Amino acid sequence: MSNAVLKKNVSDFGNLLKKWRQIKGFSQLDLALAADSSARHISFIETGRSIPSKEMILKLSAAMELPLRDRNRLLNEAGYRAAYTEHPLEGEGLEQVKRALDIILENQEPFPALVMNRCFDILMINHTGAKLVNALGFQLGGQEGPPNILRMTLHPDGFRTCVKDWERSAQHMIHRAYRQLNGQDENDPLGKVLEEVKQYPGIPQHVIVEDPTKDALPVLPIEIELNGATLSWITTVASFGTPQDVTAEEIMVECMFPSDAKTEQFARALAAGEV
Repeated sequence: MSNAVLKKNVSDFGNLLKKWRQIKGFSQLDLALAADSSARHISFIETGRSIPSKEMILKLSAAMELPLRDRNRLLNEAGYRAAYTEHPLEGEGLEQVKRALDIILENQEPFPALVMNRCFDILMINHTGAKLVNALGFQLGGQEGPPNILRMTLHPDGFRTCVKDWERSAQHMIHRAYRQLNGQDENDPLGKVLEEVKQYPGIPQHVIVEDPTKDALPVLPIEIELNGATLSWITTVASFGTPQDVTAEEIMVECMFPSDAKTEQFARALAAGEV
């Protein structure tokens, strides 16, 4: 690698490290203490005066608890190979993850559950989940690419037509998307989806404004109008705790649970084909 290319890589790395440090709320001293380094060394890395080792980059990334995708990007910007693999969910390498997801979806019956990637594309859905979507008048197949929950939530012909207190649900999704995005890469497909849905008509400005002080709630109450009845649910989103693969880390499993007897009765009837 030429000195010119190396210098550019270090400069790009330093700028990216500084952005992440600021996003995560670390001072140079805070980050140095967390990574067993010195504020002077962090300053030199950010300005390009010092070349970080691969081990130091991984320590800094771990100290800031960065997603694996972004740890790989920091390594790439400094001229190193990625440290974490990224396998397709349906391909070799994630067979046990896929099996675990199959079991989760099956055991969630007769209540809805689905699996999404970080862009909110639906990768898997259980039978009751698919039946609920169809009962609401939406199709999971036929469009280009996988169905996308962020689009379905924000589109004027999507869940907006049947979800009570839709603004709360939409804002929850927007906050979750922003938190996963962090504005680091203009080519990030999640960023492109987010910009697309923000342009949908009829969305109040306060719903789509980024607010880093707000966290997406781990449990979200949601009420759905169907055939004149109100179905009350709570939704939870879970992820794998300590994955070593980018795809596995970014998987989101969303499960819906009935919050009253009427909704539970409906879900059981829907799963049994009685609705």
